[in-house]
Amino acid sequence: MTANEAIAYIHSVCWKNSTPGLARTQELLRRMGNPEKKLKFVHIAGTNGKGSTAAMTASILQKAGYRTGLFTSPFIYRFQERMQVNGEQISDADLVAATEFVKPFAESMPERPTEFELLTCIAFAYFASQHCDIVVLEVGMGGALDATNVIDTPEVAVITNIGLDHTEYLGNTLEAIAETKAGIFKPNGNAVIYRGTESVEAVFERICAQRHVSLKKADFDGLCLVQHTLEGQVFHCGARKELFLPLLGVHQLHNAAVVLAVMDTLMEKGWQISEQNIRDGLRDVRWPGRFDILHHDPLCIIDGGHNPQCIEALVQNIQDYLPGQKLVVLTGVLADKDYADMYRPVLPYVQQFICVTPPSPRRLEAEQLAVYLGKTGVPAAAYASIAQGVRAAVEAAGLDGVVLCFGSLYLIGDVKAALDTL
Repeated sequence: MTANEAIAYIHSVCWKNSTPGLARTQELLRRMGNPEKKLKFVHIAGTNGKGSTAAMTASILQKAGYRTGLFTSPFIYRFQERMQVNGEQISDADLVAATEFVKPFAESMPERPTEFELLTCIAFAYFASQHCDIVVLEVGMGGALDATNVIDTPEVAVITNIGLDHTEYLGNTLEAIAETKAGIFKPNGNAVIYRGTESVEAVFERICAQRHVSLKKADFDGLCLVQHTLEGQVFHCGARKELFLPLLGVHQLHNAAVVLAVMDTLMEKGWQISEQNIRDGLRDVRWPGRFDILHHDPLCIIDGGHNPQCIEALVQNIQDYLPGQKLVVLTGVLADKDYADMYRPVLPYVQQFICVTPPSPRRLEAEQLAVYLGKTGVPAAAYASIAQGVRAAVEAAGLDGVVLCFGSLYLIGDVKAALDTL
C-alpha cells in the first residue's frame, strides 16, 4: 500500500445510511487494543475557531517540551495535515503503517465504520505509536456522537464559538447546538468555554454542574488590542501583556483567550508550562487559510470562512486591515451553502467577482455563481479553471490592488498552487 492508496481507501468508506453513534468506533478501537487509552487529550469542539484554537494549544504544548499530537479537519493542502506530531505532518510511511494496521479490524466488523470513524481510529493508532505526551483532538462535527468522543475524560474539554451550522444534524437553535457540543464534557473533568450568550452559557453551566465538571470561561473582558498589522497582532489578556499572535482578526484574540484559559487549567493540573512557553507558542503558531496572506504585489489573501459568523469576521478584517481598498474577489462555493448570506455582507467592498468552480462533488458551477452575483450590481465573470481565475484576478487587481479569495476551503490548495507559479 502506498500513501495515495491509503488515502483512497479511507475516502472509499461509505458513511451514508450509517446510524449515528459511538458503537462502531468503540468496537473498532476494542479490536485494535484501545490505543486511545494510552493517550491524554485536550478535546476541542465548537462551530468556529476549533482549528485555530487547536493549533495555538498544540504550539504552546510543544514549546513546553511535550511530545504533542494534533488531529484536525478538514485539511487545506495535504491530507497528511490532519495528523501531526510536534508540528510535523504524518509521514507517508507512518500513514500507510497505521492504515494497514487498522484496515483488517475495520473490515472484519459486521457494521463497518464510517470514513471519519476510520480516520479517527487511524489517528489514535498513530499517536500511540509516536508515544505522544498529549494530543490536541479536534471534533469532526457536533460533540456527543462524534467519533472522537470515545475518549475517557480529557485533561481539558474545550468549546469554541457556537453558531448555526450543520443544523440538520445538531439542532436549529444555539442552545440545542450547545447541548450537543457539551457532550464532550465528561464526569469530574475540566472544561473551558468561549464566551457566548447568557442562554448558551447557561446550557454549559447546567451540564457541568450535573457532571461535576470544573468550568472556566475565557477572559474576554481582559482582552486589549495594542496594535495590529498584516504581520500580526499585539495584545494584552488580563495579567499577560504584549503577547504577539500572527493570526489576524479580533476573533483570533478571542480564540487566544480561550487557549490561555486552557493553559491555566493545565497548569493547575500539574502540567509544566511557563509564561515564556505561552509567549513563544502564540508567536510561532501557524494555521493556514484564515485571512492568510499568500502573495504580495498584488496582495493576495485567502480565507476559508463560509458560514455567517466567519463572514462577519471576514468583514471586520476587511475594515480593520484593508480600509478604503476595493477588492477583486476570487470565489467559488458549494451548492448546498447559503451563498446569498455569504456574499451580501461583502458587497460594499468588492470591485469585481472572479468566479471559479471548487473541486468538490457538491460544487456550484462558476457560471451559475457569476449569474447570481451579477444580479447584485457588481461585475462578475466565470473562468473555466481555478488557475485561469487566479491569473485574471491578479491582472484585475494590478500591483497596488488586493485579491481576496473566499467561499470554500476546497479552493485554497489550487489557489495557492496557481499563485506559486506567478
